[in-house]
Amino acid sequence: MADIHLAAPDTIRTGSVSGPVPEPLPAQPARARATTAASPAAPPPAEPPPVTPPPGGTSPGGTSPGGTSPATTAAAPSPGAAASAASSAVLLRVEGLGVSFAERGGIGRTRVLDGVELTVRPGEIVGIVGETGSGKTTLARAIAGLTPADRGQVELDGRDIARLRGRAQRRFRRGGAIQFVFQDPLRALDPELTLGESIGEGMAIAGTAGRARRAERVAGALAQVGLDPAVAERRPAQISGGQRQRASIARAIVAEPRLLLCDEPVSALDASNRNHILILLDELRRRFDLGIAVISHDLSSLAGIADRVVVLYRGRVVEDGPIADVFASPRHPYTALLIASAPDIHGRDRQAAAALRPAPDVDSQSVGPRPDARDRGGCVFAHRCPFATVDCDGAPPRVDAPGRSSGDWIAACHHLDTWRSHRAASAASTATATATATATATATATATARKETPL
Repeated sequence: MADIHLAAPDTIRTGSVSGPVPEPLPAQPARARATTAASPAAPPPAEPPPVTPPPGGTSPGGTSPGGTSPATTAAAPSPGAAASAASSAVLLRVEGLGVSFAERGGIGRTRVLDGVELTVRPGEIVGIVGETGSGKTTLARAIAGLTPADRGQVELDGRDIARLRGRAQRRFRRGGAIQFVFQDPLRALDPELTLGESIGEGMAIAGTAGRARRAERVAGALAQVGLDPAVAERRPAQISGGQRQRASIARAIVAEPRLLLCDEPVSALDASNRNHILILLDELRRRFDLGIAVISHDLSSLAGIADRVVVLYRGRVVEDGPIADVFASPRHPYTALLIASAPDIHGRDRQAAAALRPAPDVDSQSVGPRPDARDRGGCVFAHRCPFATVDCDGAPPRVDAPGRSSGDWIAACHHLDTWRSHRAASAASTATATATATATATATATATARKETPL
């Protein structure tokens, strides 16, 4: 879409945020990451020096979608090399996943996830985006087994883990193949335990190592996330926010997982620490062949490190594809709206988001879908889409992009081939109307000023 100016992720670099970038972590054997001993000459714990954002840099509040524009602030080096090196074997496969919650009073259920499809390969970072309430966190919790799914499959290395129960489920969880990094590190870490106790707690519960061995693995995990192993003796309140998030990641990788689920891992951090944590995730996936799913409102954060992006809206996947392609030329109207709504400090394309919303004076019900189309299995975005028609009463097909292999770039929309042309016509009409209104207002103001000017 020509009028949404976004830099492709492989053109985005941390250099767009001035300031030092931490040295890459040294390469280590993939299965020996939790046993790395701390260096006796390790420097004292310290936060990385502050990074000065560009003028008008980041959005202070993080609206939905929050953060900064993908065209303005970078997060980490391009993932292009890692994408090509990632194994073709699928690590995580989610098929037809559905989750529903009982409504208050126990009458009926509210569908939160409906037919979600997702794949993550070893060494790949997949971003999961969507506005608040779209089901991103519920999806991550369902994958981890923290929220029960009522339909579909969640396969890890070909094994359906969503069907595990009782002793088999406990054995799988204690194995640590899937680890979760929560949004708020201060609440995720027990304030009464030292960092070393929190990081080693899972191993202690599983009984996988003795005390000395646990201490060694904790020190190794802290070193791998860029912290001095000496901070293991501190409590969460005694370190900074960036260090707490690093400690949370250390707690996750100490179990030598295959899959890392990160729920808004940088939303509570300032611009400097945000970039450092994203770079850390990129280093970890490259070194250990980790599959990582990152939930984020901040599109620019994902643009620098993710290989693929999955766009969720009201519990359904509307688009799934390579992040460079999706951000440069979104195929679904909601994806285009999400990208156009991201703050842009340069003020470009201010009319782009407006052109992707229904006009307030148009009676969409005369030509559009039923108001309850979503509840009847129709398009979930139809009630907000200016291009919706009666066809949207039915479930949208999942269509592969032309010239791509099956599953490489999918969008679910009835009007994939027509909404862009309708949008271009609508944008031209809006621009003409705006220019006419501006000219009329200027002429009126000039005439009024002449009447009020004394002779």
